[in-house]
Amino acid sequence: MIIYVDEQAEPKQLETLKEWLNGIGVEVHSLKGENGTILGLLGETQNVDVEMIQSLDFVRKVVKVKEPYKSSNRQFHPNDTIIEIGEAKLGGGHFAAIAGPCSVESTEQICGIAKAVKEAGATMLRGGAFKPRTSPYSFQGLRSKGIELLLQAKQITGMSIVSEIMDIASIDVFEHVDVIQIGARNMQNFELLKELGRTDKVILLKRGLANTLKEFLMSAEYIMASGNEKVILCERGIRTFETATRNTLDISAIPMLKKMSHLPVIVDPSHAAGRAELVRPLALAAVAAGADGIMVEVHNDPERALCDGPQSIKPDDFKSLMGEIEKIRSVLF
Repeated sequence: MIIYVDEQAEPKQLETLKEWLNGIGVEVHSLKGENGTILGLLGETQNVDVEMIQSLDFVRKVVKVKEPYKSSNRQFHPNDTIIEIGEAKLGGGHFAAIAGPCSVESTEQICGIAKAVKEAGATMLRGGAFKPRTSPYSFQGLRSKGIELLLQAKQITGMSIVSEIMDIASIDVFEHVDVIQIGARNMQNFELLKELGRTDKVILLKRGLANTLKEFLMSAEYIMASGNEKVILCERGIRTFETATRNTLDISAIPMLKKMSHLPVIVDPSHAAGRAELVRPLALAAVAAGADGIMVEVHNDPERALCDGPQSIKPDDFKSLMGEIEKIRSVLF
């Protein structure tokens, strides 16, 4: 439920209304807008006397929100959320590029790539330390050692780091990681989402391989309902009948998510395509569709990469891509 309040409303009137709502078990989120204040109500809203609130002279209207996702709903938060991560900003017209290898392999590898992608324009470094793999015999990542190497790269370059978490037991290992990624396979790991919702970390949530946008936002809701509103949504392709690509990138998800939610939306063209030659066109399409950022896999020697080499582009290709993105954004935005 949303209460729209006139800009002339007295602070004491708002405070009295909030206290009454809290008293009947309703959580109130207040947002100052251009034409007044918006109060977003969460919880036992069936106990709210809508007619009584509507009769208050400082209340313009009361609207019931039909969608099950509330905190992530644009109706609750009309303005874009802007998330700051180090020197980077995402959302509200701000764009950021996240780049790095699928998997952290060595000090030389991660630090070398970090320097290259920073020079090309990336503001955050991605690197997998804990790797979810389809086969139990595939490389599973360096685990906590991989996090240590990412932190070394951060110290050298000053870049914020992004890495994927697999389970609740690993949360302590991510203490100094700037952005914790929830992979597609864990999008509906609700216990993990709730636990990360109790942290103060930025959470990068990837859409599941076969999940609707509503289900995607409900997963974001789990994080936000637990107290953490710093969530970035990532479209990374969904599973369809097509076999020419690894997944099918849902470009339409970008404008739809922006209509449905106020959270920043980024795109991962690397996992969507599974093929390096498709990363550039998909990334450019995502930017043109209004994405707030991209996350690209970059490796200095893709042929010898321990994980997802075929979808990784080289540093020089990433530099060219960043130049093209800048041109598109200068024209469209």
